[in-house]
Amino acid sequence: MKFYQYIDKNTGDKFIAYESIDKKIYKLDSSAIRNTLDLFTDNGEIKNIDEQNLVFLSKNYNEFIKMNIKLLPPIDSPETWAFGVTYMDSMKERQAESDSPDVYDKVYNADRPESFFKATYDRLVEPGGNVGIRGDSEWNVPEPELTFFICKNKIIGFTVGNDMSSRSIEGENPLYLPQAKVYSRSASFGPAFVPIGTINEHQKLSVEMKIFRNNSEVFSGKCNTSQMKRNCNYLLDWLLRHNDIPDGTAVMTGTGIIPPPEFTLMPSDKIFITIENIGTLENQVTIV
Repeated sequence: MKFYQYIDKNTGDKFIAYESIDKKIYKLDSSAIRNTLDLFTDNGEIKNIDEQNLVFLSKNYNEFIKMNIKLLPPIDSPETWAFGVTYMDSMKERQAESDSPDVYDKVYNADRPESFFKATYDRLVEPGGNVGIRGDSEWNVPEPELTFFICKNKIIGFTVGNDMSSRSIEGENPLYLPQAKVYSRSASFGPAFVPIGTINEHQKLSVEMKIFRNNSEVFSGKCNTSQMKRNCNYLLDWLLRHNDIPDGTAVMTGTGIIPPPEFTLMPSDKIFITIENIGTLENQVTIV
């Protein structure tokens, strides 16, 4: 079970699409459901889908995205937060690039994780949209991340996240993290929202990223969410401490895929991030 939000370019209207177990995609035709958060009850449980409200759209996702539509983030997330240094490989790479390596070892092994505010809804890049690299940064990378959504202070489902980052700015000084992480077009997630009850063992999902330049693959990497030092529930617990989190908030959980120091993104590069049982997020790169 997956859900998408999209704009019908013919009418300009927003709709929700539902992907069934057999991969067929339907439009949810209900005046009571205008965004994916409407699918949840007041206690954060997903409602049953009334089959009478389903209008067939396509046989599969590939047919769906070729229709005259524009994909939107799968949930209207008022806030997006992110965690860092949650994988051993990420900790080691940040130590290698930094003039202050000890801070990464300390946060990796501490009880309190690193967290930061990433974006508001109007700053998100839609699936298929252009993500940004900073014009004042020499080393820029995407960070593929399992991303979860919150409703009523609990995890309701997952999507694929791209946490764009300037490695050179953060490497110069860890206190520059906000500038390295929070800038125009630096966050994207989607294309689908997958309810938590339809994913078996979200802490054992394969994650893969491929980057293409001029139609040639220039980077590929893999990891698994089982390699996370802190699981999603642990991160959620820390995020909620002394912090009011609105329903629909998205939370990026850190990356285990690190391109090598000799690699940096270039304008027009195409990024493909795939997480098992969730989907593939595609973005193209632009300078901001």
